[in-house]
Formats: sequence, structure tokens, C-alpha cells
Amino acid sequence: MVLIVSHDAGGAEIISSWVIKQNEKYSLVVDGPAINIFQRKLGNYENLSLSEAISNCDWVLCGTSWESDLERQAIVNAKAQGKKVVAYLDHWVNYLDRFILDGICVLPDEIWVGDIDAESIAHNIFPSLPIVLQENPYFVDIKFDFEKLESDLDFNEEKSYSILYVCEPVREHALLQYGDERYWGYTEEEALEYFFDNIELIGLSDYMIKIRPHPSEQINKYNWAKKKNENVKIGGDRTLIEEIASSDVVVGGESMAMVIGLLADKRVISCIPPGGHACRLPQTGIEHLQILLEKRQNAKND
Repeated sequence: MVLIVSHDAGGAEIISSWVIKQNEKYSLVVDGPAINIFQRKLGNYENLSLSEAISNCDWVLCGTSWESDLERQAIVNAKAQGKKVVAYLDHWVNYLDRFILDGICVLPDEIWVGDIDAESIAHNIFPSLPIVLQENPYFVDIKFDFEKLESDLDFNEEKSYSILYVCEPVREHALLQYGDERYWGYTEEEALEYFFDNIELIGLSDYMIKIRPHPSEQINKYNWAKKKNENVKIGGDRTLIEEIASSDVVVGGESMAMVIGLLADKRVISCIPPGGHACRLPQTGIEHLQILLEKRQNAKND
């Protein structure tokens, strides 16, 4: 019996896909955005308390979260009971921070990653832990889903091009973890403003922008953006896969959704503004708005 513990959306998507592909008995402790993701993919399920579930399992597979201590508590409690704990890293940044509980680093027995970039990063940060490269089951599902989707998914038939802007709660994350909402040098609102100010660099003259709030954000958080640009609509009413499939360009900071955009052969652009840290996603297919701006300025000077 494997206990699945999950809170944030990225890890929930990967681990729920893993569960579907296994022939292994499992129990679930899920919270936050993971609740709806497991419901959508697995159907109705019993959501257990953490203490009960750990007592009755053989081992634990958990995600990692920035806005919840659920998985960290699972690691501590499971190891206290002598149960093996595996954590699946679903992203490429903030690895060490994902295991800090009350100022103490609480590590699993083993870490799983889904690609060679994540494997290299994890080996450097956790040299004493087993790092296991697994095929990312969510990415396998994504590629299959993109192949099935019809071309009539375009969310805007009046415009020639569609841009999907995928949001991240950068400010909330920095404030919660570091007590400084500008710890990374920018906020999500500043990134979106920077995108609006330089949207012409993308080279599209007739477009619609769909802003997709992060699963942990309120759906109305970015309503103000509709006053900044008349071509803005608020998304999130369909699945991420559908909204990416019906877009031509995917824009964000350093969201996993941008990597999914690459899997769908979309143009992907990071719009982290000047003063913010460099985009830490290792995928070379991602363009950067700051570099596009520099190229235009250099061309004017030549």
C-alpha cells in the first residue's frame, strides 16, 4: 500500500498520472489544488487523515509544495514510523526550500525527477540522496492529450492569434517564505505590466490575450488587466491543456505551464522584468522578453 500525499497542482498532476499507470493499491491524503486534480483524474476517492494513512501504508510518495506543509509533515511523520518516503520534484527551482519545515530541512529517503535537467539540479543540491530519473507520466499524458485535441479549440475566432498568459503567485510565495513580497525582485503584477508594455516585441498585430490565474489564486485577481488592454480575457475556465492547445504563444515567468507549452510546440516567452532574477527554467526553447528588448535596442543603435 502506497500513501499518496499531495497539495500543489504541479505535483498533483504528475503523481495522479503515476497512480493511474500503476497496478498498486494506494490511499490518498490531498489538500488544496490537488483535491480537484485527483477528482478529475481518478474520480471519487476517500481522503484520509495524515496520521491514519501513514499508520496503514507501506511507503509514501509525495509531491512538494510552497504554500503548504502537508508533504513536509508527511515526510517527518512517515520517517518517524520507519516508513520509506519518496518525494517527486515536479519543477526545476527552489528545491531546497521545498523541504524546509520550521527552519529545519526534512528530506525524504529518495527523490524522483522526470527529466535529465531536474536530475542534474537535484544531484547538485542533494548529493547524499538517491535521485531516480523516472519517465514523467504527466508529460506522457499531455502529449497524448494534445494529439487528441481538435483544432476548433481556438478560444477567440475574431483574432488571428491567441496568447496565453500563465500566472504565478510570486508575491504571495515570497511573502510567505521570506517575509518579503519582492524577495525575487519583482511581483506577478509587475511581470504582467512589463509584458503589456512590450507586447509588440512578440510581433503579433491582431491578437487576443487569455490570462490564466494560477490554481492557488482567486479567479478575479487579474480583472484589473482588462482595463490595461482591451484584448484581455480571463481564463481558467478550461483545462490547462485545452488553453495551451488553443493558443499560439504561451507567456509567463518560470511556470511549469511554459514547459508544457514547449511540449505542445508553442512559442514560449518568459517575461520576468528587469530587476527580477533570471528565469531558472533550463529549457533552451524558452525565449526571454528582456533579450528581445535588448535585440531591438541594439538594432536601433546599429
